[in-house]
Amino acid sequence: MAVITGAGRGLGREYARLLASRGARVVVNDPGPSVKGEGFDRGPANAVVEEIAAAGGEAVACTESVATVEGAAAIVRAALERFGRLDVLIHNAGNVRYGSLEEITYEDFKAVVDVHLMGAFHVVNYGVSKAGIIGLNNVAAIEGAQRGVKSNIILPGAVTRMAEGLDVSHYPPMGPELVAPVVGWLAHESCSISGEMISMAGRVAKAFIAESAGVYRPTWSIDEVAQEIDAIRDTVGSWTIPTLPCGYLEHLKRSFEMARSGIAARQDHPKSEV
Repeated sequence: MAVITGAGRGLGREYARLLASRGARVVVNDPGPSVKGEGFDRGPANAVVEEIAAAGGEAVACTESVATVEGAAAIVRAALERFGRLDVLIHNAGNVRYGSLEEITYEDFKAVVDVHLMGAFHVVNYGVSKAGIIGLNNVAAIEGAQRGVKSNIILPGAVTRMAEGLDVSHYPPMGPELVAPVVGWLAHESCSISGEMISMAGRVAKAFIAESAGVYRPTWSIDEVAQEIDAIRDTVGSWTIPTLPCGYLEHLKRSFEMARSGIAARQDHPKSEV
């Protein structure tokens, strides 16, 4: 049983149709707003439900907003009351309000954060969304592992209504249908990864945050930071430690090993630079 936010159009619609075609029962959540997140229209969510039903699938529409605690609770309640369970959450809902940090109003900034970031937290603890909740995704993956719950971030690239105004005539094929199969696999019980980010736009790849090996010193001064900055930023031998099974402890282990080796080297050669 899958809940898909923002499922009335674009990528969410493809996710809903694909999962339903593979036997999933779906809550199609979408209040039907504009790209900016304004307005209300039951039509998009209902249309997707009708498409799924016409193809022999089972779905229900929910037009509550994920941007509020109450709306998110209603979305989850719709799944539990109609289908008795919730197995998969695809937090796809999004809005766009363009503007530089200097120009954008607080209201516009908050409107985007409320849907993308807070919306992920509002729906369930294992919500996944955009890069702003990488930390939430990692914690959800770690905590969820004990209960068989997986959490991953999708970084989809597709030409949808959010590309309105852009010249996409020279783009390669980038329809939502190229993204949906990857999301379908992530939603399936056979999914073998958690705590990761998958980028997709025809080309499917793992995205990750790396950390340079860096430089260890038992003490630092401003001048020493300046002297070492090139070595600090050197990406040769970067660490790419996965979240699971115990990335945090692995990170500490490597850091402590570097500290111990640095201390030992200074004790052996007290006047040398390490």
